[in-house]
Amino acid sequence: MTVTSRSRLPEPLFHRRRGRTVRVAAALLACTASAAFAPTRPMTSAADPIGMSSGFYVNTASSPATWARNNSGDPRAARIQTSIGSRPIARWFSNEGGNIAGAVAGYVGAADSHDKLPVLVVYNIPGRDACGGHSGGGAGSVGAYRTWIATFAAAIGTRPAIVVIEPDALGDFSCMSAAAVQERLGMLTYATEKFKEKAPNTWAYLDGGNAGWVAPSTMASRLSTAGVRNVRGFSVNVSNYYTTASSVAYAGSVNASLGYSAGFVVDTSRNGNGSSGQWCNPPGRRLGGPAQVGGGAEMLLWVKTPGNSDGQCGIAPNTPAGQFDPAVAVRLIDGT
Repeated sequence: MTVTSRSRLPEPLFHRRRGRTVRVAAALLACTASAAFAPTRPMTSAADPIGMSSGFYVNTASSPATWARNNSGDPRAARIQTSIGSRPIARWFSNEGGNIAGAVAGYVGAADSHDKLPVLVVYNIPGRDACGGHSGGGAGSVGAYRTWIATFAAAIGTRPAIVVIEPDALGDFSCMSAAAVQERLGMLTYATEKFKEKAPNTWAYLDGGNAGWVAPSTMASRLSTAGVRNVRGFSVNVSNYYTTASSVAYAGSVNASLGYSAGFVVDTSRNGNGSSGQWCNPPGRRLGGPAQVGGGAEMLLWVKTPGNSDGQCGIAPNTPAGQFDPAVAVRLIDGT
């Protein structure tokens, strides 16, 4: 499952009051975030994690921030840190060396200690990236995944968080058998149930692909079967390049087929120049707008880490999937 080299970008719409935080006053929300929140169904299963925090969490250990810190003498380092490393970016979790409880609890706890809202990505379903092949892996069995995801949700507990569940998992069906598809749908349903049960202050979003992949009606059917009603809604454009406008339109079409207005978030990390029709490290892409509440969705987020390779392809033929490449990062900053 967006900017030039400008040094400053708008801060997210959060406001502090009496030691905790709430969203800005109703009059301001009417001009900014209300369009995103008004159409969604009434929230019944979770408190408002936005109102429980004072802004999105910036991970100082993200790959671009770490690279910039470790290569301070490189002339690209300051630009990468300013334009990417200092921004709120989701952290992706897979096996984490077998200690997923500690990794998740530590990350969410660090964010909570600063009164900030972390964005996490669950990316460990067995046979992930089955058809793309660049990011293969995941848990070794259905049972292992069920244990892992239940542990993940429990490690968040009552702390506020945003979670994107299994990017590409509902779009990556074309090379899978019918039995494998049903098995995957069952695992995703279990994941949504665990977040509903164990992480009451989390807004979780089941990934819904992107505007150029699966027809909205088909995606709506898959989301429904995978338990989207157990969570806040769905995510679109994760790790892709479609404009925010086209992504919002796609999500609206998915919602029309769902028959109710689920919440949705858009990954804007690399959509500043839109899509060229290529998905694996294409040239000429640009950073998109920063993480914020509203923007046509419930939230615009940087889900994909800008500068992390999609695989050994495109403008990074020698950089494995998930590895940070400063040359790719600079091209995203410049839009080249």
